[in-house]
Amino acid sequence: MGISLGLVGLGSFGSAFAPLFKSHPLVDRIAFCDREPERVKKFAEDIFYQDKFQADDVYDSLDEICRSDLDALVVITQPWLHAPQCIQAMESGKNVYSAVPIIKLPDGDEILDWCDRLVEACEQTGMKYMLGETTCYRPQAMFCRKKAEQGAFGDFVYAEGEYCHDVDSRCNLRQVQHSRTSSMSGKEWLRIKEKYRKRGALDGPMHYPTHSTSGPVWVMKTHAEKVNAYGFANNNSDPFFENNAFSNEFALFRMANGAAVRIAEMREAPGKLGKGSEMFRIMGTQGSFAEDRWVEIKRPDPENVDLNNLPSPEGYDVDPEDMFDSLPEDVENAFKRAMNRDVDERDLQNMDFTPLGHGGSHPYLVHEFVDAIASERQPAINIWEAVRYMAMGVTAHKSALNGGETLQVPDWGNAPQ
Repeated sequence: MGISLGLVGLGSFGSAFAPLFKSHPLVDRIAFCDREPERVKKFAEDIFYQDKFQADDVYDSLDEICRSDLDALVVITQPWLHAPQCIQAMESGKNVYSAVPIIKLPDGDEILDWCDRLVEACEQTGMKYMLGETTCYRPQAMFCRKKAEQGAFGDFVYAEGEYCHDVDSRCNLRQVQHSRTSSMSGKEWLRIKEKYRKRGALDGPMHYPTHSTSGPVWVMKTHAEKVNAYGFANNNSDPFFENNAFSNEFALFRMANGAAVRIAEMREAPGKLGKGSEMFRIMGTQGSFAEDRWVEIKRPDPENVDLNNLPSPEGYDVDPEDMFDSLPEDVENAFKRAMNRDVDERDLQNMDFTPLGHGGSHPYLVHEFVDAIASERQPAINIWEAVRYMAMGVTAHKSALNGGETLQVPDWGNAPQ
């Protein structure tokens, strides 16, 4: 039996996910919700959605869609709205998928409070929450997760994660900011933001840390315990960084598994540190992964070392296309059709399925959420996993504000079995 879900937020990012959610074979019914009627009308009148759309499944507010009988809501709204909207949805009996981050605010203590409240909402309502963190379903993360499950890394030693997104990169953050603050919700945010400014709350890139922190945590299945962090402050009065303590932040974490993790969140530094601007590297005692290359060594028996026959590391490059997990055949075919709506059916059958969106992660995120809700299981990126990504960034920002002070990173434990 399939599920019913509503898409809340039909801007550019929400619109990119709509065809995938609609096309999943386990979705029987889809609804649309946005404060701006023309966005809802665009989808309600699109013939592509008609086989799973009912004419009365259009909503102009979260309050209204929360009163529906839908099984789940996909919340892809403005970042400062995510947490309260997800809590409202769960309290109304809806499972929720949230765009990243959990919430974006200038006040770290307030962010952590929302983390507390989200965990509590999941525990009290029994509803399921999934964070749509793209890094977890990039091909490199899939490859490393499998290697970790095989024990191929040995003991984890060190990892790095970064999100190098310069304000004036190709995806220009000035334009993104303008677009977000031009909507109805965005104009409301400008008034709210002014209150934070007046009380001296200083923001920073570590308040949006999930693209960098998630990779190492996701693969190693651990959490951060302590952090020291430092920041670089913009010094030319760029208005984009107004009310930001730092434009770039760097942190070193001690993890619960004994490894050290370096995280960098950079908004004022063109270029990238490795092959990708949103990437991670992981090193273990037996195997390591960096820049799409796997290296491993078969250690000698420490009690019987043959100095004339010592091993050496061996490595090989891995094509990202070969790192992807397989999707169920019916899901893959449905997504292929959704992503190639203008292609003739005969031509479509001869095409390979090519995952798209943030390194190919979008189809996998959609499948994981829909399958989890239909199967009544916890999604892989559940709230207990998601708050770990967020707490690392928030605590790192606090450390940087205090000149690199060593701070404990809060943790909410593992998801209930």
